[in-house]
Amino acid sequence: MKSYRKELWFDLPTRVGFVNITREVEEAVEESGVKEGLVLVNAMHITASVFINDDESGLHEDYKRWLEELAPHEPLSRYMHNRTGEDNGDAHLKRQVMGREVVVAVTDGKLDFGPWEQIFYGEFDGRRRKRVLIKIIGE
Repeated sequence: MKSYRKELWFDLPTRVGFVNITREVEEAVEESGVKEGLVLVNAMHITASVFINDDESGLHEDYKRWLEELAPHEPLSRYMHNRTGEDNGDAHLKRQVMGREVVVAVTDGKLDFGPWEQIFYGEFDGRRRKRVLIKIIGE
């Protein structure tokens, strides 16, 4: 069995944003040489996410609005976490909703997606450097 590891780094200039990382994951699968297996893609920070959905700008704006309604950034005093000197209690909750990781099958050396599926990095407390892990196992 083969194993391959790669990191992607992000430093979004905004507090919240989404980045399509499908191409980078496809490149990692190619680099790994794995033809049949699994790829794990996970955010290595507790205020960021990795998820699968459609690459449609209206949907991304809907996510931003929906997440802000679920866990508004302000007032900062609404979150116990922010009493520790942080200001990102909302970002932790948004990450919990959007998820930490995705697992995708690799078939014949390609990501085995359903229609319209793409992989995204979700940022909920940006303006600092964070990373995503890609781990591929298989034959």
